[in-house]
Amino acid sequence: MTPFVSGDIGSIFYPLTLGHFLVLGAVLFCIGLFGALTRRNAVAVLMSIEIMLNAVNVTLVAFAYFNKPTANLLTGQIFAIFIITVAAAEAAVALAAIIAIYRRRNTIDVSDINMMKW
Repeated sequence: MTPFVSGDIGSIFYPLTLGHFLVLGAVLFCIGLFGALTRRNAVAVLMSIEIMLNAVNVTLVAFAYFNKPTANLLTGQIFAIFIITVAAAEAAVALAAIIAIYRRRNTIDVSDINMMKW
């Protein structure tokens, strides 16, 4: 058992390891993937994609935290901030597209949206 320094992750109740965060990231990614593949509502698909991006963020920050001696430049946190920025831009564009499609077709069911087909 390793001694804990005050302020470490898990020092209060339970010693959290990198494996815990990887499992959490994998579970979140699987939930998001299941939602993206099974939902027909475009907003639900968009929310599922956001869950998958957050799973990647959890994994990146956990790797950066637990690899302190080698990753001393906050690389995981910087990548997570970049992913959050990209996710915000993606959500804005996707919601604008969903609203435009709803105004034209009165549905946001992804199986009914076939404008890109020949």
